[in-house]
Amino acid sequence: LSFLIFCRKSKGKPNGKKPAPEEKKLYLEPEYTKSRITDFEFKELVMLPREIDLNEWLASNTTTFFHHINLQYSTISEFCTGESCQTMAVCNTQYYWYDERGKKIKCTAPQYVDFVMSSVQKLVTDEDVFPTKYGKEFPNSFESLVKKICKYLFHVLAHIYSSHFKETLALELHGHLNTLYTHFILFIREFNLVDPKETTVMDDLTEVLCSSSGSSSNGSGNGSSNSAGAQNHVKER
Repeated sequence: LSFLIFCRKSKGKPNGKKPAPEEKKLYLEPEYTKSRITDFEFKELVMLPREIDLNEWLASNTTTFFHHINLQYSTISEFCTGESCQTMAVCNTQYYWYDERGKKIKCTAPQYVDFVMSSVQKLVTDEDVFPTKYGKEFPNSFESLVKKICKYLFHVLAHIYSSHFKETLALELHGHLNTLYTHFILFIREFNLVDPKETTVMDDLTEVLCSSSGSSSNGSGNGSSNSAGAQNHVKER
């Protein structure tokens, strides 16, 4: 089984241009970070319940996060256009799509998100990958596929914060977004599903939202210490 998404890092500044000064991050304002739709202890919610198979737990949660993140993006999709978001950017990090042959594709944010969502949709509805019938076994590659799915779902969440938080505020959905982000981050940390280096771009937000949510130590400090210099130049991925 193969996953349709590939991601590689390319060092250096594209076109040799200096990045524009980073704008003030509205989503870090205390009046907005305090907004949640629930005060539930997410650390307990993400833990593997007794008598539940790990793959079943990963499959159930990953599918749920996919639907919720897809729904959250749909609320601002009309503002995420080829003109407003000419690249898939999160702060000073720019993501590129890599097809099955490893060809690098520079695409707009809505194109990138469409690639992610259509690929994940194909996987979570594939009985050979996400089995729902009794007695059906998960493939040996299941965990690695879940990790790739979660990495790209994180890209979508981060783009919403980075480029469309004003629209989210206008729709009064920032409480939903904060709750979803907190739940998702604690889940991927609990099972080490995404490399902390991948989520460094949003470490400032993660620290604020997850510090009071019982976040585990694996990852809570790994990226934070490096975040100061991480945003000083444009990165490609």
